[in-house]
Amino acid sequence: MKLLTIMALAIATSIAIVGVAMSKTNPTSDEYEEYAVHRLTQYLKNDVCKKTSKLIESLLNSNCGKLVDSTNPQMRELLAKTTERQDFLLFSVYRTDLTLGAWLPGYKFETVGAFHNFYTYSAEEQ
Repeated sequence: MKLLTIMALAIATSIAIVGVAMSKTNPTSDEYEEYAVHRLTQYLKNDVCKKTSKLIESLLNSNCGKLVDSTNPQMRELLAKTTERQDFLLFSVYRTDLTLGAWLPGYKFETVGAFHNFYTYSAEEQ
């Protein structure tokens, strides 16, 4: 009986410690915005710029990568406006509905944040 009580107490203590650690390391909206801007910048540079690099560079007379870097503040603002955060104390779920206009495809992302990290578990083109 005593062993069972000690085990139950150890399990309860472990759960409490993990819960406190998760609540202390639940990422903020600002941290999500940094993560999302970084991921979006990587996508634009690695996929979009490589596919349309010559077209964009000839039309705008500019380097695509530098153009993407220069729009980081605007991207952050756009992501902040199109993201909804659900805070569950131990972790947060971020839903971003990124639509730039009728002539460009929209994207919907769902990301969970915990322990100061993010995991995007759903990314759909709309």
